[in-house]
Amino acid sequence: MITSHQMRAARALLGIDQRQLAELAGLSVPTIQRMEASGGQVRGVVDTLVKVVNALEGAGIELIGDNAPSTGAGRGVRLREAPAAGAMPPKAQG
Repeated sequence: MITSHQMRAARALLGIDQRQLAELAGLSVPTIQRMEASGGQVRGVVDTLVKVVNALEGAGIELIGDNAPSTGAGRGVRLREAPAAGAMPPKAQG
């Protein structure tokens, strides 16, 4: 449904902190902290997960699952599949 990385990235894109996300979702700050501290897929009560997803989507975030196309037209980020073993990422120019 949503990963801890997606939650943190979504907050960064919106420019909000954990307290603000908790308010948007109607949850406590410790609940948001616990969700973001989990590794990979966020586990928890389905109702809680739905509240977070709805809050993020209501604020303009499009959550994109693995191998899913983006349906939106706004800006965003997406993590590409890891490069093959031994392949080096291109060097940044600047």
